[in-house]
Formats: sequence, structure tokens, C-alpha cells
Amino acid sequence: MAASLSKGLQRLVLSQNIVSATRLQGTAAVTNRIAAAQLSARCSPAVHQSLARCLHTTTVARARDQEDRDGKRRWDTKNRKVLPPQAPGEPRNPASIWVSRRNFKYSHHKLWYLATMVRGMSIDEALVQLQAISKKGARLIEEVLLEAQEKAVKECNVEYKSNLWIAESLALKGRHTQAIRYHGRGYFGIMHCGYCHYLVRLEEGPPPPKKRDPTGYDKASDYMASLRKRTIQMGL
Repeated sequence: MAASLSKGLQRLVLSQNIVSATRLQGTAAVTNRIAAAQLSARCSPAVHQSLARCLHTTTVARARDQEDRDGKRRWDTKNRKVLPPQAPGEPRNPASIWVSRRNFKYSHHKLWYLATMVRGMSIDEALVQLQAISKKGARLIEEVLLEAQEKAVKECNVEYKSNLWIAESLALKGRHTQAIRYHGRGYFGIMHCGYCHYLVRLEEGPPPPKKRDPTGYDKASDYMASLRKRTIQMGL
């Protein structure tokens, strides 16, 4: 009788605590707390800790892996990378400047031609070539190159601003939106509003020599050499 009475008193006290907590925190919070207490009572401590450790981390981990895999989302943060100290006789590492301009109103298909044209040029030659092109994309790339050149001198300790060449120049697709254009008699059309990103990496030093484009004779020679190298697998 005493044991049943003690259990009844415990239930009464527990019910009063739940009612008071419900008034202060709300029904959902108390329900979640009771469910967590029941789960911890059923499971072992090790299992409960492993379940709690993996809650709400899968999506974040996948997003970080995706960003690290393509490397495009963290383009500007690569300027913070610190290289290890070099040996006395080792040649000096050239400075690299990473700059991007994101989500500006332009087609990435049109920007690709200009981004490919300036790739591999010295920065002075690229600026001269872009000034001769009367397109919106040329003005945007010119602004980004001037910004990167100024950043190289002020923040990256580059001595001469002309001693830079464009190592990487990328035009990527940005945010695209759609809108409705209303016509007469109940018809309508869809407008596509495209945005793009421009990513550039400047490197200190003179540009590398340009490679000669292979001729038809060179391609034929490579093809004949590949035919002569053919072998029968597991043959005599």
C-alpha cells in the first residue's frame, strides 16, 4: 500500500510539474522534452550520444563538400591561404590574386568569348584589347581586372602592377529568373532574366609562351604513332 501510494504521489508531482511547464514553455516544448527523456531511458548512453551527434549535420556537411569540390563558391577566400616557408635556394613562389564579380546582369554565353580571349595575356595587353571592344561584358571584365590589379599592389605585396598575367578567367552561369509577359487575347510569354559570374586569377610574373596550334600534319603524325603503339593484350 505504501509503495502504491508513493507511486501515486510521484505521478501527481510529475503531472503538476508538466502542467506548470506547459504554461511557461508551451505544449510542443514539453512534449519534445518528454520524448527525449523516454528515448534516453530506453537506449543505452552510447547509442543516445551517437544519435544526438549526427542530428542536423548531414545537409550542412554535404553543402560544404560540394563547395570544396568545385572550389568556385570560395574563390575570394583563397587569398587567405598562407604558403609554408621556403628553403634558401628555392625559387620564390609567385603571388596569386583571386577576384570575382558575381550576379551581374549579362549572359554567360556572351561573356565566355571575352573571358577566353584575355586568358593567358599580360594584364596590360588584356586591358588594351578590352578597350577596343564596345560591349558591356568588356567593360565588366575591365573593371574586375583593374580591381584585381589594385588589390595585388595594396594587399598582396606585388611590386610592379604591370608584372601580372591572367592565369584563369572563367565565365559561369549565375542566378536565372523567369517572368511573365502578358500579350493580347489571353496569351502570354515567358521572359528569362539571366545573370552570370566572372572569376579571375592573376599571377605574378611574365606570361608563359603561347603554344603553337597543331597543324593537320601534326595530327596525322600523332594518329599514325598511336596506331603503331597498338598491342594485343595478353598476347605473345
